[in-house]
Amino acid sequence: MPERLVVIGADAAGMSAASQARRMRGAHDLEIVAFERSTWVSYSACGTPYFVGGYVPRVEDLIARTPAEFAEREIDVRIRHEVTAIDTAARRVTVRDLERTRLGRAALRDRRASAPARDRGAELAGVHELHTLDHARALRRVVELRPRAAVIVGGGYIGLEVAEALMHEGIATTVVTSPPAVLAPQLDTDMGERVVAYMRDQGIAVETGTRIECLTGADGRVTGVGCRVGDDDAEFPADVLGLGLGSVPEVRLAEAAGIPLGESGAVSIDDHMRTRVEGVWAAGDCAEAYHRISGRPVNFHLGTIANKQGRIAGINLGGGDEAFPGVLGTAITKVCDLEIGRTGLTEAAARDAGFDVIAENFDSTTTAGYWPTAEPMTMKVIADGANGRLLGAQIVGGSGAAKRIDAVAMALWNEMTVEAMVNVDLSYAPPFSGVWDPVLVAARKASDARAHH
Repeated sequence: MPERLVVIGADAAGMSAASQARRMRGAHDLEIVAFERSTWVSYSACGTPYFVGGYVPRVEDLIARTPAEFAEREIDVRIRHEVTAIDTAARRVTVRDLERTRLGRAALRDRRASAPARDRGAELAGVHELHTLDHARALRRVVELRPRAAVIVGGGYIGLEVAEALMHEGIATTVVTSPPAVLAPQLDTDMGERVVAYMRDQGIAVETGTRIECLTGADGRVTGVGCRVGDDDAEFPADVLGLGLGSVPEVRLAEAAGIPLGESGAVSIDDHMRTRVEGVWAAGDCAEAYHRISGRPVNFHLGTIANKQGRIAGINLGGGDEAFPGVLGTAITKVCDLEIGRTGLTEAAARDAGFDVIAENFDSTTTAGYWPTAEPMTMKVIADGANGRLLGAQIVGGSGAAKRIDAVAMALWNEMTVEAMVNVDLSYAPPFSGVWDPVLVAARKASDARAHH
């Protein structure tokens, strides 16, 4: 009789784990059942803001694989099935609408799970979470009705991307966020302020340092956001409101089942994706990861990490032996034509981790300065003053700026010093960069700063 693998949550990490386990073990040896509480599986959550803004015309374009396609691989995916309890001793999960379902000897993986943060008044009509494909479809229907004004609560990746989407559709949009700049803590404040200035220049209102008090409404519909700005009260009117407050690891099932959590608040795992309960794995948004620079457990909600962790879990569930090497938190996004990239530790995080921090900013252009399409860009490099080791970087600039963060991520991954980075043999042609690429110049500035540190 085959073993049975139960996957809770059929998106990035879950279906990566299921698919990899199937590659290694046939259905005669391992039965795979995946439960998904929503109507969608294996889709691009990162693509949802672009569907809201009309850049992606059909919601189906965001689907990687359907339940029918997984069925062809002998993976049983059941949508609209919510797991409500896990009994690790009995190897049993309870599924809503299925009475005390018993699933043999099961390996349990808690989903890509992250739960959106909510605010008072979120039950009002016109208030939309920005978390799932169903949320994106609902918001797109509202956008097509052409509301006059929108407020996005939260200045993270999704909040900014949805703000661009709404502005693209001609809707007056305000972003309200409590930190002093957007994309905190992914960017240091000085870099986040550059993004704020650009957004305002593009016509997106941004209210920073603003504490959300409540959502206001009339006749059951949202009318705005009540805020506290310093010592003053303020209200920002809205016909539609998006809650882009970020997400936290959704670990209620795991916690109730006695599966230990780590210091980040996510499920504690080892480098093979095993929890501290035998036979239970975790990967993706609900799980911790090891940060390669700080050495601390972290919880990042990024599709890149979820897919990689899911793959590692699937390999080990399938009988292999592979370790997950950790994360840097490398990420990239854009607002209109402004590109934003980051990797490793911010200056604030590096100081918090106890490093002797050197931080250098460098203004440059995306191509040779004389090239007709040259656009400004700013790069910030963070290094350890004690040994020159690169700790992190951030980039804000025009077209062609942000993907340079990948070169820095590769250097971080291999524990390079800023001195070693200066002479890396990067490519050059005027349409792409100056003879000294901004990555190299930023490293050189950090190296020079360290020499006088």
